[in-house]
Amino acid sequence: MTLPGPPSLSEHGRITRLLVKHPREAFIGPDAIAQEWETLNFTAAPDFAGAMREYDRFLEIIARSGAEVCALPRSAGTGLDSMYVRDASVVCRRGVILCRMGKSARSAEPLAQQTVLAASGIPIVGAIREPGRLEGGDVVWLDDRTVAVGRGYRTNAAGIAQLRALLGDSIDELIDVPLVHWRGPRDVFHLMSILSPVDRDLAVVYAPLLPVFLRERLLDSGYKLVEVPDEEFATLGTNVLAIGPRQCVMLVGNPQTRTGLQRAGAQVHEYDGAEISLKGGGGPTCLTRPLERV
Repeated sequence: MTLPGPPSLSEHGRITRLLVKHPREAFIGPDAIAQEWETLNFTAAPDFAGAMREYDRFLEIIARSGAEVCALPRSAGTGLDSMYVRDASVVCRRGVILCRMGKSARSAEPLAQQTVLAASGIPIVGAIREPGRLEGGDVVWLDDRTVAVGRGYRTNAAGIAQLRALLGDSIDELIDVPLVHWRGPRDVFHLMSILSPVDRDLAVVYAPLLPVFLRERLLDSGYKLVEVPDEEFATLGTNVLAIGPRQCVMLVGNPQTRTGLQRAGAQVHEYDGAEISLKGGGGPTCLTRPLERV
């Protein structure tokens, strides 16, 4: 299979193919979980059997959308975090750019993805090199030629500069978005922690941490913003995956955000992610790497 150049590079086009990694392959089993969860800064040890059940139900939602699901196998050197496949790569017009992880324990993940993607005939455009750092959770396509990139503890200025060079004239603008310290370098905090576009004119945001200039840019571009309340930011209410325009997947337990999306005309699919999302800080956008959208 080849990636001819995705018709849509937005975050809201209908997903036709995406990459995932089942906890069966990322978590491996209870012993590996027990050895890794504290080091990787999970809030608690995931229950392996519970994670398997949750993930299967999550995949059912994805499968019903009609998207082709490409599954990563178990890979040496990767751990629990490798289930959050978005962070290790970025999709652009010519193929895939491999990231260089800001979390050192995840350093093997880009190469593991490269092996599978290359075997599938998907072009590898390039890779972020030292001293650059870049994680896919910090990269948000606002439209086909405009990309916003969060600069924080996981993505640095050198990584953004390399990404800009690799994208070349395929984009009109790269928006550098400085992120706040929040809970520090050990915490999971990406641009997509505070911003999830779900249509060309609709996005879910956590306003208290959204830079003023980016909020104004979104509003000036015609976006309506669904604002996540404080109590639902903690339960990943801002992390919403668009499987198509106004077709959303989100974590159960965020009723105010769900209602805001529904009032804006969105259809919402919920999944239980106590084991696969809340404990590792990765919602549905983190669990998927869309490869093609239309």
